[in-house]
Amino acid sequence: MKIHCDSYDLRLKDPFTIARGTVSVQPTLILRVEYDGLVGLGEATTNSYYGVTLESMQQALARIEDKLDGYKLDNPAELWSELDADLQDCRFAQCALDCAVWDIYAQMHGMPLWQLWGFSSDQAYPPSSYTIGIDDPQVMLRKMRAMPNWPIYKIKCDARTGIDMVRTLRAASEATFRVDANCDWKFEQVAPLAEQLKELRVEFIEQPLAADKFDDMRKLKGQCAIPLMADESCQQEADVDRCIDSFDAINIKLVKCGGLTPARRMIARAKQNGLQVMVGCMTESSIGIAPGIHLLPLLDYADLDGALLLAEDLATGLNWKEGFCELPTAPGLGVRLRE
Repeated sequence: MKIHCDSYDLRLKDPFTIARGTVSVQPTLILRVEYDGLVGLGEATTNSYYGVTLESMQQALARIEDKLDGYKLDNPAELWSELDADLQDCRFAQCALDCAVWDIYAQMHGMPLWQLWGFSSDQAYPPSSYTIGIDDPQVMLRKMRAMPNWPIYKIKCDARTGIDMVRTLRAASEATFRVDANCDWKFEQVAPLAEQLKELRVEFIEQPLAADKFDDMRKLKGQCAIPLMADESCQQEADVDRCIDSFDAINIKLVKCGGLTPARRMIARAKQNGLQVMVGCMTESSIGIAPGIHLLPLLDYADLDGALLLAEDLATGLNWKEGFCELPTAPGLGVRLRE
């Protein structure tokens, strides 16, 4: 098993702003894994909030190259466990490897990954939201109108101007709205803002408080007019149990937890304890989005629009129609780099 790392700059259609800052170009690492004549693909973006750089990911993957040489692939989950001690300090790199190995494993069996896992093409699965970053009101309206038939919009929302922005967008659309605060709100703001957002027919609020405010979130759970979802508070497997008493739902991002292998365990643990589950994404190409698409039959919600925010995608293979992404039919993850 051989690995190859390449880096790309993903240019966005529009500058993308959340409460923490603005991005116009997103650096990303594309991992190619070669095994027995097959090639698997994985992706992980850089992220300043989580301290992830191209260099840190490349260094983490370099540490395990010798262990992959001559490795016989019987079960991707076993490989994940064997390498966890080496990669647990860089979950983003671990995710890229894990997804690429699952890509290969499904190709070895000649079927798409969702089918290998026993899902049916007849199963219902949720549409993805389309994210509208913080911007001038007219710019946000233009971004929303550029995807006119999308069923769900996720609106990045700071505490200062967010409600007015949601009100402006609501006047132009009857679609489902979700709000993502990205840790920007204060405890005393959450319940009153939730009441106003319910009136604006917002489905839920994602990560209103800072990631470590579990005690405050525990006080808010069940006391707000709409559900509260963890994102930055739910990074790795151990965080699921910490969210049970503090949130109504969790957003699992594969790069944060280390890939598909732990994500499937997190989904099962969350559902056992009454939490609803969404799988989200970073601003990635379709290579990074595809693994989450294969999890769709397990999910209550999806936020897998990252590649749709790009000026040009690096890969082909995902087909979207008005919020729904078709389950890929090609073996593996079903995506390939463009020539």
